[in-house]
Amino acid sequence: MVSERTFLEEITIRSIGVIDQSTLEISKGLTVLSGETGAGKTMILTALNLILGGKADSALVRKGSERLVASGRFSIPKAQEMLFEDVLVEDGELIVVRTVAADGKSKATTNGVSATASTLATIGENLVEVHGQAANHTITKSSRQRELLDRFGAIDLSEYQSALHDYHEMKERIASLKKSIAAKDKELAELREFTKVFSAINPQHNEFTEIEAEIARLSSVEELRNATALATSAVEDEDAGSLTSLGTARRSLENARSKDPMLEDIYQQLSESFFLLADAQSALNSYASRLEADPQRLDFLQERKSQFNALVKKFGGSKGVEEEIQSLSLRFKSSSDAIADLEGGDARLVELEKELASIKKNLLTAAKKLSDARSKAATTLSQKVTSEIQQLSMPHSTFVAKVESADYAAPKESDFASHGCDEISMFIQGHKDAPLVPLAKGASGGEMSRVMLALEVVIASTHPIGTYVFDEVDAGVGGKAAIEVGRRLHSLAQHAQVIVVTHLPQVAAWADSHFVVTKNNDGTVSQSDVRQVSGEERIEEIARMLAGLENSASAREHATELLSLKV
Repeated sequence: MVSERTFLEEITIRSIGVIDQSTLEISKGLTVLSGETGAGKTMILTALNLILGGKADSALVRKGSERLVASGRFSIPKAQEMLFEDVLVEDGELIVVRTVAADGKSKATTNGVSATASTLATIGENLVEVHGQAANHTITKSSRQRELLDRFGAIDLSEYQSALHDYHEMKERIASLKKSIAAKDKELAELREFTKVFSAINPQHNEFTEIEAEIARLSSVEELRNATALATSAVEDEDAGSLTSLGTARRSLENARSKDPMLEDIYQQLSESFFLLADAQSALNSYASRLEADPQRLDFLQERKSQFNALVKKFGGSKGVEEEIQSLSLRFKSSSDAIADLEGGDARLVELEKELASIKKNLLTAAKKLSDARSKAATTLSQKVTSEIQQLSMPHSTFVAKVESADYAAPKESDFASHGCDEISMFIQGHKDAPLVPLAKGASGGEMSRVMLALEVVIASTHPIGTYVFDEVDAGVGGKAAIEVGRRLHSLAQHAQVIVVTHLPQVAAWADSHFVVTKNNDGTVSQSDVRQVSGEERIEEIARMLAGLENSASAREHATELLSLKV
């Protein structure tokens, strides 16, 4: 049975091509879409392509409609939610809606939240893999072949890529040191002067801000003293001072407050104000007692401030003094290492070159390990895919995945790409003594479809993609080969959800669920014209696919025989 992976539960289409409106509830297993040519089967896949970030095209909007709407509802198991960290998944469900207006403008949402085309594409990479005549051509690319092999072999690039990062990082450090050595006299002089000046000043965290505050206070002692005296007089004056007035008010209510609760509240407010003001009076007196001119301290602070400003002007940037000093502090902390590098000169360079040699050795080891893993996976993949294609009416053909690695005895720096030092190529051998021919040249359209199907059947058991879509993967296939294509699609559907558009009854007979798309006389496809068939209706559809005629008794017998293959 299908494992716990993501899968497409429902797709809804409105005003796309010939389709007016339709909703398909799609189950796990193998789902087949059939129907007469032009009935709109591929429009369903077009809608799915839009949902997964495909290019918006106003030509897809049904004539007379303002916009098209395509939506897909996906089931996302808990274990797979990590693949969608930038997308809100609610209750194990993800609903993607894409609209395209007649003027070409497009909008998309995921569970009601606006989404970009790149977000949809990322979702698509983790949800659905589409194969069709156009998609099959991508396997001729070396990068795609490497991706398929790495996927099959569960190749881990992290160790190699970490070693490659360390190598490039050391290369950059050495290049920077060489450049610095070329101008080391000037740079050393600047660094030494900076460290000398900074050490002499030794600025502390937030010191400049505190200096400015203290300078402001010491520069205004008389003004502060007068203000304090006036405030103290206003509070303390025996006849008209605030404290005296509040005291009088409190005493006036002292006896009367017990007669009325409201008066008690007022009394408490006056009392609170009295004590607060008394505290303020004490604070004023304390402040005034400490407030005295200190010309020497003021001169020292002014000089200290000037030193800070001079330091920033000479060695800093255009930000505020305090912020620049923090940056200079960080520079000062690393300056001893920088001076050591420069003073070490060629000796330091030799040390780094030795470190680089060690790092390169690790890189070489990781690259070889990666190549070995790929070679082992390629051998297994070749054997398994060969077994599959030979059962797809290519009995004498052999599939070969080859790994060509760099010359590790004398590797070139250009050999170390981000994906490793290997080139992956896939070939078809028509018979035992025939030459190996690249897939692009050695396989017809029908054979290429069968190779892609064989690859997906082999790889699917190890890959988390939940839904595979095949658009006429059976093109150029007939007879016994068609039956085997259906069998393999059914086998793939044991691991993942599979959706197939087909004209072949031999393929349709293997379906777990079968949808038929039909047209109205006016050429439209409405809700009622995309229907799931079973029992007698399914026999009739497969008979139609076989004979091209309705109500053919011999075709019905053949259809019943085909359906019995799955039992």
